[in-house]
Amino acid sequence: MAVIWRTKCHSKVVLKISVQDASDSVTVQLAGKIAGPWTAELERTLHKLAKSLDSKKLCLDLCDVTYVDEAGRKLLREIYSKTGAEIRGNSPLTKYFVEEAMRKSSKSGKEGE
Repeated sequence: MAVIWRTKCHSKVVLKISVQDASDSVTVQLAGKIAGPWTAELERTLHKLAKSLDSKKLCLDLCDVTYVDEAGRKLLREIYSKTGAEIRGNSPLTKYFVEEAMRKSSKSGKEGE
């Protein structure tokens, strides 16, 4: 399954969401920007997936993500906090997004909040 959003002005892909289902895990591969309306689309996609995860591990692959706005960062923290998802990054930027999603909250002391 892949969800692709394009901007109206430039027909340029802004966020691509690909879901790969394996026997023991579901990997959501993201490419582009997690920002604006695409954050909400990612949230909807993950909400639909949550119903079918059962005992499968959720993995988020951020290796091809180029930008995450504040709402997107909050969503990544919520996903990690609620599911304990494995979040992957491969560059200084994507590793920063991973670390931020897993960081303990100064308010609650819990990871991912």
